[in-house]
Formats: sequence, structure tokens, C-alpha cells
Amino acid sequence: MRPLARQDIVELTLSLADLAEPVDADARLALLRLLYAIGRRDLPLGRLFEGHVDALQIIARYGTAAQAVSARQSAAAGAAFGVWNADLAGSPLRWADGQLTGGKAFASGAGVLSHALVSVDVEAGRQLLLLDLERTPPQIDRTWWRVTGMQRSETHIVRWSGQDLGPEARIGDPGDYIREPWFSGGALRFAAMQAGGIAASVDQVRDHLVTQDRSTDPHQRRRLAALYRAAQGAADAVATAALRWVDEDVTATLAYVAAARVAVYEAGEEALTLAQAAVGLQGMFVDHPIAAVLTDLAVYLRQPGPDAQTMRLGEAVATNVLTPTL
Repeated sequence: MRPLARQDIVELTLSLADLAEPVDADARLALLRLLYAIGRRDLPLGRLFEGHVDALQIIARYGTAAQAVSARQSAAAGAAFGVWNADLAGSPLRWADGQLTGGKAFASGAGVLSHALVSVDVEAGRQLLLLDLERTPPQIDRTWWRVTGMQRSETHIVRWSGQDLGPEARIGDPGDYIREPWFSGGALRFAAMQAGGIAASVDQVRDHLVTQDRSTDPHQRRRLAALYRAAQGAADAVATAALRWVDEDVTATLAYVAAARVAVYEAGEEALTLAQAAVGLQGMFVDHPIAAVLTDLAVYLRQPGPDAQTMRLGEAVATNVLTPTL
């Protein structure tokens, strides 16, 4: 597949009903369905678009009215945003005396995005800064991102070495970025895209088996049934979390998000095993359509903290925050 470009993100922005946080369950579910559809088509593109959505929502939530208007206007005019939070080991990003030094790892969209929200530690907590990457360009280390999947997400190491940055770059106050339920709950967006990637594995396996005249084999029918169950279960868990989201009820909201993340992770692992068994060696050829789907999904499923989500879910069940319902 071709490399991703800023225009790919810009075109998807036109699909957004609003660039701010969804106002109700219907709006939240509509956004997640859009992300699900993008993930079903192209997970690396979905990764960049999800970061674009995240950044715009953060600016709308914590920025000044003028900053929110400016971000919306920039996005409408062709800007692409992202959020770079992971500190570079041994050289975290710092902002002191109006200068940026240090770096970020896992900076998805480096070289593609026009703007990035970056986090720095200040005396009062974690502070967000909005960078115009043309005015404050980083050095991009493209030698680090050597992975089996998600290569097209352009996830690199970025560094700054004393570039000037004024106080107008601040978005919100220290500590705003990690406010709940939005910080942890935002994981529901990438869970929706991962669920879309799982659905893509169903699509690709079905198409392969039909083309190869193997779809009537009873063993393959069993795999297709199991693939559907895994994919639909992941999608249902995301939808449930979206419908149960209540800003004021942080504990329950994050419990449902944890349940969705656990369901998607486990469904994804199962789907990878089933899809590889169904397609066999042909699916390991790099030019087979399913090869990129499976390697991208395998990498994207490795979001941080899956064990922590399981623990949060178990605690919610133990304390009767969550209980099975129909």
C-alpha cells in the first residue's frame, strides 16, 4: 500500500460531525463507528486519524475559546493534528526558559502531521503544548520504527534542541491532560479501530476461502463462525461502553472501557490465530491482502497496559460496579 499523506487525514476530517467531544451517546457511537470503519479499511491510517481526533477534542476541552476556534479553522484548511505523549527514555521533552529540548518516542505521524500536542512536566504537573511543526520542527529519527506491522503509521522518535516556544503554546493547565474519564476513557477510540481491524480479518478470510472454493469445508466453516463471534463480541463491547459513558461517573465509565479493551484484545488474539490457520501459508506472502491486515493488527493490539485493564475490570466485578445484563 502507498505511504500515508496529510491529505488522507484531511479528507477524513470532512466525515466528522463535530471536532469537539461528543455531546451524547449517539454522537459518541457515531464517532466510534467511523473509527471502526476506518480501522476495517486501513489501521495505520486509522491510527493517525484517531490521534487527530484526540488532539482536536483535547484543544476544544481544555484550550481557550480562541485556541479551539483556531484549531478548527486550521483543520478545515488542511491541518493534521496528533498527540505525542511518550517520553523519550533518557531524554524526555522539557520546556524551560521558553525553549524545547529533548524528545518523544512513539510519535505517530512524524513527518506527516502539521501540528502536535506534546506533554512536558512542569512544577505543577503534566502540561500540554501545541506545536506548529513547521515553525518548531523536530529532528525525526526514522531508523527506530522497524516493526512487522503498522510501518505506514510513521511512528518515529522526534527531538528538539533548543527551539524557542512562547507561553501561547500552552493548552489548558497542568494536570488537565490526565483528567478522567477522558484520559483513560479515550482508549475507547483505538479499541473501536482495533475492532475494525478484527472485522477486516473476517472479511479477508471469507474472501480468500470463497475465492479458493474452500468455504464449504466444515473446518473452515467452524473457523468462520468463531471469527464472526470474536469480531462481533469486540464490536458489541465497544458499543456498550459508548452507550454507558457518563462523564460524572468516572468509576463505571472506566470499568466499561476496560471491559471493552479486554474484549477487543482477547478477540484480536483469537482472530489472529484463526485467520492464520484458515488461510495458511498463502497469508504469509507479503503481497497477499491478509498479510498487512494481520501484521498491522498484531502490532496495534500491543497498546500499553492490557494487564492493568484486566485488573480494573476484575475490581469492577468484585465491587459490583459491573454485573452481566441483557
